[in-house]
Amino acid sequence: MTDAAGIELKQSWNRIAQRLKAELGDDLYTSWFARMEPEECTDGRLAVSVPTRFLRNWIETHYAQKLLKASEAELGHLDNVHVKVRTRGVPQRPQDVAERRIVREDQTEPSARTTVQPTITLGQQPATERGSPLDPSQTFHSFITGGSNRLAHAAAQRISESQPGLPVSFNPLFIHSAAGLGKTHLLNAIAWRVRERHPERKVLFITAERFMYHFIGALRSRDTIGFKDFFQSIDVLLIDDFQFLQGKSMTQEFYHTFNSLVDAKRQIVIAADAPPAQLDAIDQRMRSRLMGGLVVDIELPELDLRREILARRLAEVAARDPQIRVDPDVVEFIANKVQGGGRELEGALNRVIAHQQFSHAPLSVDLAAMVLRDMSANPDQCRVRIDDILKVIGRHYNVARADLLSPRRARSVVVPRQVGMYLAKKLTPRSLPEIGRRFGGRDHSTVLHAVRKIEELMKSDDRLAREVALLIRLIEQQ
Repeated sequence: MTDAAGIELKQSWNRIAQRLKAELGDDLYTSWFARMEPEECTDGRLAVSVPTRFLRNWIETHYAQKLLKASEAELGHLDNVHVKVRTRGVPQRPQDVAERRIVREDQTEPSARTTVQPTITLGQQPATERGSPLDPSQTFHSFITGGSNRLAHAAAQRISESQPGLPVSFNPLFIHSAAGLGKTHLLNAIAWRVRERHPERKVLFITAERFMYHFIGALRSRDTIGFKDFFQSIDVLLIDDFQFLQGKSMTQEFYHTFNSLVDAKRQIVIAADAPPAQLDAIDQRMRSRLMGGLVVDIELPELDLRREILARRLAEVAARDPQIRVDPDVVEFIANKVQGGGRELEGALNRVIAHQQFSHAPLSVDLAAMVLRDMSANPDQCRVRIDDILKVIGRHYNVARADLLSPRRARSVVVPRQVGMYLAKKLTPRSLPEIGRRFGGRDHSTVLHAVRKIEELMKSDDRLAREVALLIRLIEQQ
């Protein structure tokens, strides 16, 4: 392939990547396609490569037609898309270099009925393919701390700096938060730091989805012993997206792995989008073991932290393109407008900069307001405060704010307090621990109990359901 053809293919691939990102969203694209590279396109055949067999298999199984459709939109009709694994000089076994192609749904692969794919057990896989890919940009150095994430950051650092052989400070460490607030970043940071300080330790960063993939593969190949031996030999196990662990046999297997590692004083760090008490897919034994360690949450970033995140991202953008200038008033507007985490803030900043570059309009607060007018999926959720809820609840039920926040257990106080917690969960983006703190320093499990109880009562008590609906309207009118 000539240099000119190579440049043209890369340009086409950039457009294909943008189509995939627009269809799948940033998270899915980053997980499965960010490390895909174009190799060549000749005679109606596009060849692309990925770094691991796992990625290749997953893309072929779940995203074959989307990849083919996006490629044909830029390159015209294609007979197939050939996905291969980049070897980077590592020799492969003969069965690993067998051609694998993605074809259209209405096209039959001639050898599909006769080719038997080899079974690859966990123990046969190279170490680089056993876990999920680490992101080199997600280190402790690049993690920006504030009041909302300081405890999680400190706990992650403590684990990453612990000495092998010494008693583990807290095990497991369970970090939970909404999407995009830094859980995965901290898991990556722990992995990088441990590998840097103690290269001899076995560190595995893996998603719950990939854990299940390995377990199912072990069952099919009848190699569950190899599966157990591998996972129970890990020194530091980091599991992301734990809420996706599904199935009785799967959770039981993880329970046994978990117990073996904890009993052997090996470190486990788990990240999920909810605390253990809210993970209905796992049984009470597992929830109890998870809660026996340190459970910390990452809350939505406060205004100062949002400013700092934007300043860091803007500095990175300016380093790549010194001509980009963003007025401090625009940064301040974005920090106040976008209530989410780092991904949303970075996305908002990128949208404003891109719109200015494409439209050549002055980069002003008015432009930012126009570009970001759809950023809040639920504007009411952003403007409702827990103080508003306490005020309306107190007025409606004729209960003093001090009583709502007190330990009093009288029914005339408990019911309004539980309704208030339910509304705080429904109308604000605050986490359960944060709601508990705002309601007199209560535990997140108390808040969860209140939310579930009000939800159950509303199913059978029409009067309460109408009352809650009225309170919602009153709160939104504040």
